Amino acid sequence: MHRARERKFLKRVGPGGERSSLLVVGTNQLMPLPLLYNYRRCPYAMRARMALLVAGIEFDAFEISLRDKPAAMLAYSPKGTVPVLVLANGRVIDESLHIMRWAFEGRDADGCWQRAQTPDNLALVTLNDGAFKQQLDRYKYPERHGEADAAVPRDQAARGLLHALEQRLAAQPWLGDGQPCAADLAIFPFVRQFRAVDVAWFDVQPLPATRLWLQRWLDHERFEACLKKLPAGVRLRF
Repeated sequence: MHRARERKFLKRVGPGGERSSLLVVGTNQLMPLPLLYNYRRCPYAMRARMALLVAGIEFDAFEISLRDKPAAMLAYSPKGTVPVLVLANGRVIDESLHIMRWAFEGRDADGCWQRAQTPDNLALVTLNDGAFKQQLDRYKYPERHGEADAAVPRDQAARGLLHALEQRLAAQPWLGDGQPCAADLAIFPFVRQFRAVDVAWFDVQPLPATRLWLQRWLDHERFEACLKKLPAGVRLRF
């Protein structure tokens, strides 16, 4: 039998004083961990972290300040939004769904990513990232969008994604054919953010299956790990 490869972590200090984790495999191989530029409360970054955690990928995280975005991140991705994942080979992935797809490439033994690729699930994710996110922003920040009545985008969001989600979840506990899948991971952070705008209103809506689904994620051990607080401006092992 082959002996299990030794795995441990070292710290490397770069020329600018930055520190990164090195994964030591065996005796001579040093592999820098992927670096995720992150903002803890951002739902896009949240779903990227959830995918990395579910896929079992070890990574470093750099918590950014929205008012003082790091120059290194902007050099990697000039659009200036999180998440941004920088791989050891220099590849940069700066879209959350693309990070999710990369996380499960070759690491999807239980079909988490594959189950998300059904037409119904793809349609839900598209609706979430499109009309629902626009309505969520107008509901959460009505003054920024010139919205006189926040109830208007709130109700539009409920009639769109939330009702479609309720129909699906009333028939099965998860979106992945009865099991959690990447579509669940991609959507629930946004539903969580929507609920947080007015918890009392959300919790009395006729969305019992959606509320139960969301609560399962909020209670999930992976989500507890996902919400770990990190100091801003420091690269640390997540």
